[in-house]
Amino acid sequence: MTTEQTAYIDLHVHSSFSDGAFTPSQVVERAATEGLRAIAIADHDSVAGVPEGIAAGAERGLEVIPAIELSVQFKTYKDVHLLGYGMDWGDRGFLEQLGLLRERRELRSHDILAAVNERLAGEGRAVIGFEEVAIHARGAIGRPHIARAMIGRGYVDSVEEAFRRYLVPCNVPKRYWPMDDAIATIRRLGGVAVLAHPTSVSTLRPELRSIITELAELGLDGIEVFNNMALPEEMAVLQRIAGDRGLLMTGGSDFHGIEEGQELGRGRGGIRFDDTLLTPLKARLEQRKVERS
Repeated sequence: MTTEQTAYIDLHVHSSFSDGAFTPSQVVERAATEGLRAIAIADHDSVAGVPEGIAAGAERGLEVIPAIELSVQFKTYKDVHLLGYGMDWGDRGFLEQLGLLRERRELRSHDILAAVNERLAGEGRAVIGFEEVAIHARGAIGRPHIARAMIGRGYVDSVEEAFRRYLVPCNVPKRYWPMDDAIATIRRLGGVAVLAHPTSVSTLRPELRSIITELAELGLDGIEVFNNMALPEEMAVLQRIAGDRGLLMTGGSDFHGIEEGQELGRGRGGIRFDDTLLTPLKARLEQRKVERS
């Protein structure tokens, strides 16, 4: 999907305002160094990093698209990730909703850390204080921040090991935004709703096609066809589904800066994301502006 003359983008990047390792400014700097034309900072349930990202992008000549990745539930499918692009991220009501989500997430993090500490104590290890975890986050505190605190203590060697040995066994269920409400909220605020890494919802093709069809009927605008989870043949299937349903196609690395196999500006197998993906996305955003006027 690429040529030497093509410019590249990354429409799914995280910063330290959720579970990314780098500040928005650092992400922008890395993206500029990689020669990317545009990125979307899409933190989990947070838009707090958007202002810094946009300002840094303006200084480096890099377009930064405001975005968010909401954790939602659709029927029995939990922790489905929904990307919202170009929405009015300063809307007061929306920020209040995100504030409630952040409070719930922090309470959950306290409970998870308590369970992790119980396991550490049973192993004869010193427990980890919440303030030790908090220094790794600029926004909502989550499990990746606990993992980094554990790495700092020398208890584990990687985030993956922390999750496997402690964070998955000590997990506490979280509450999710209902899918229909999440899509409606993104669209009401002038944004474009895109299903992130669809194969994380299901790898069964008939089931995945059915899910995406139902979401399209709820107002879903697009799907992240090119990503860091799907195999090449699965991306081809996603392209066909998007074409059949008239959905936008986007691409993003889901870059966090801490996980093996994630590279800014690249998806699975090293694929890159053409900036031609931006044109229909921006056209849809312009359409939303007209609808809101």
